[in-house]
Amino acid sequence: MTFASVYPMYLEKVEKKGRTKEELHQVIEWLTDFDNKKFQELIKEDATFETFFQQATLNPNAHLITGVICGYRVEDIKDPLTQQVRYLDKLVDELAKGRKMEKILRGS
Repeated sequence: MTFASVYPMYLEKVEKKGRTKEELHQVIEWLTDFDNKKFQELIKEDATFETFFQQATLNPNAHLITGVICGYRVEDIKDPLTQQVRYLDKLVDELAKGRKMEKILRGS
């Protein structure tokens, strides 16, 4: 599965709930440390989630992302790639649910 194929769904989800593309990008940048240029390159390359997260520098506070997503506790997922994808899913979920940005970004 590619990040580029899922990104439009993330965007639609947050915009439906009154959040912005810029807020979505802020959340992705916080988690991955990608600037907008790198982020756009990965979309154009149709990068898989594996490539996406291999190139990311995960935020040191990512371990603070907890809770249930798709029926699984994020903090209990053993496979690192699956956990990283679920971190992103959880952040997008929180953004769409109207959580304050300072809470989503875990003390940044």
